[in-house]
Amino acid sequence: MILSADAETLWGAATGLARAAAGVSRDPGRPALLFFTDPVRTPEPWLTAAGLPPGAAVVYRSFGAPDARSVAERLRRITTERGVRLLIGLDADLAEAVAADGVHLPERALDRADDLRRRHRDWQVTGAVHSTASLSGARALSAAVLSPVFAAGGTSAHRPALGVTAFAAAVRAAPVPVYALGGINAANADTLTGSGACGLAGVASIQAAFGQPVRI
Repeated sequence: MILSADAETLWGAATGLARAAAGVSRDPGRPALLFFTDPVRTPEPWLTAAGLPPGAAVVYRSFGAPDARSVAERLRRITTERGVRLLIGLDADLAEAVAADGVHLPERALDRADDLRRRHRDWQVTGAVHSTASLSGARALSAAVLSPVFAAGGTSAHRPALGVTAFAAAVRAAPVPVYALGGINAANADTLTGSGACGLAGVASIQAAFGQPVRI
């Protein structure tokens, strides 16, 4: 598969972080790159899913959309064909229904992680965190997604950016592997080298690099 220059940069940075993190806590099932969907900014997430390399993952966040089941099934078909993992945002019933690879929890629902991992031992259960306090309490997760590292859009637009130094310090103190999310793109991804992150996550930059341009 031929990747765009930006896709090559993002994938190279993500896999480099994943390899470094594997030396600390090996998990061959953990994706290096997470593509987060958004109903407004990524209205056709299957186009990006079809361009992701094996070893990446889609985090499908339906936010209660009426067509969530059909979109999730479409994403499951594409991700299976591509060797890409599929996580479902919050909705464990939907994840079970489409045979997803796990669930991604918003920060308000992190207390569900322990039960989900007990009931589904083969699932990846990731969770969103936006502070060091939340991160320290995320021990039941397979991995945490800490944001925003850089100035970001979407729901993180109002949050101050952590910056690489503060992000790396949070990762060092974290009880679980940590993905970097928020404002990450091909121009700054390499600045996270050595931060301890287990991979990269994004919305706009991943769709722009691997799929179709984001609608603003």
